[in-house]
Amino acid sequence: MKIFTPFLLLALWAALPMTVQSQITIGSTQVDTQSVATGLDTPWEILWGPDDHIWMTERYGRVSRLDPQTGERQTLIDIDQVHEQGESGLLGMALHPDFQNTPYVYLVYNYLSGSSIRERLVRYTYDQGSLSSPAVLLEGIDGSSIHNGARLVIDSLDRLYFTTGDAGNTAYSQDLNSLNGKILRMNLDGSIPEGNPFPDSYIYTWGHRNPQGLVISPAGIIYSSEHGPASDDEMNIIEKGRNYGWPDVMGYCDEASETTFCEDNNVKEPIAAWTPTLAVAGTGFYPHEAIPEWTNSLLMTTLKESELVQLKLSADGKEVVEEQVWFDQWFGRLRDVAVAPDGRVFVAVSNRDGRGDPRPGDDRIVEFRPSESTDNAPTPDEGNSLQVYPNPFTNALRMEVPGGMTGGKLSLYDSKGRLVRRQLANSSAIMLNTRNLSPGIYLLVIQRDNKRISRKVVLSR
Repeated sequence: MKIFTPFLLLALWAALPMTVQSQITIGSTQVDTQSVATGLDTPWEILWGPDDHIWMTERYGRVSRLDPQTGERQTLIDIDQVHEQGESGLLGMALHPDFQNTPYVYLVYNYLSGSSIRERLVRYTYDQGSLSSPAVLLEGIDGSSIHNGARLVIDSLDRLYFTTGDAGNTAYSQDLNSLNGKILRMNLDGSIPEGNPFPDSYIYTWGHRNPQGLVISPAGIIYSSEHGPASDDEMNIIEKGRNYGWPDVMGYCDEASETTFCEDNNVKEPIAAWTPTLAVAGTGFYPHEAIPEWTNSLLMTTLKESELVQLKLSADGKEVVEEQVWFDQWFGRLRDVAVAPDGRVFVAVSNRDGRGDPRPGDDRIVEFRPSESTDNAPTPDEGNSLQVYPNPFTNALRMEVPGGMTGGKLSLYDSKGRLVRRQLANSSAIMLNTRNLSPGIYLLVIQRDNKRISRKVVLSR
């Protein structure tokens, strides 16, 4: 099938939202992309519903259902109490697991209390194309124009998990008297379940900055993607009663002060971290064989880097064994991801959120589906090995680059996420001059096309 140029794609996005935009080869699987909805305003949450529709929130206050086959949208409610300012507004959503018999929709949004931004969790009832009968389950949580968290998921025991951000106040995250900077767990009626770590408390985990991705795998493992500051975005496995370190720990427990804090405070390290930050957002789990290269992977959207990150997991789901990057800069800022039962993937594009550059037809929902034709030859396997030596190093860093990454971009970042060296990976054996750099921990990143390999390195004198 024809591969369209970016300029032609822009025209097609505006005029023909249901036509195939382009194709990409993922391993040996050819994947078509198409916009199934356009003209949206900051879609924040997208879910695959039991009615084979996409359920969606838009940050200014609208909840709607989208038929991905026809592009038809039905507005269910416009919530006039929603306060949109910066990152605040109508955010996370979850549907009751037995939706046919108990048609409850759980929503999180920010509102004003006097002049202060707050956050509440409300349960609505769906009936004949509309949402009504709001029941407030939890409110009064501090909100802000930044760091509101607000992802929701429900586990197999009908427990609701709710992420909250630190609302720009780092002290909240380690304060067990505050619900900010936490992952909360509750029953579906809003009560506190038995077995929570602290009596009469919703708190399930703490030490979070701004967790904006939350998903449960078929094996019951809870994963959460979390915004770091300039460094150390994280992918975490959420375990009951664990501390996730913020603001005393960023990313791994690899600084002297962090090591002590981690040992003393039962800190759980991430399974992946990124410096400089990607601005990680919504996360989904891909259990299907429709795109076999993605099977048993986390799919994570990013805002700043405008890419879909695939984290291939180990068989037990507890480690990341490979990272790949897809659709880099194709659509702009990506906010959330939803996986359909047949293996199709949908992402929410968020260029109208105040930090992006809207394109014709934005914002939009884009579908990825395996093409009927997979005649393209497989892309080469670049491998996942990057040999770095010596490590720790002094005045120079030598490395052996996998053949498929040759011609890629080599970057070295310091612990604050600042770029300190950059050059082309123009051969399989490279020496990087590190004179005049200060001792410390650095991140070495090689990226080419959809592939990224990173290694942590230590400079000593």
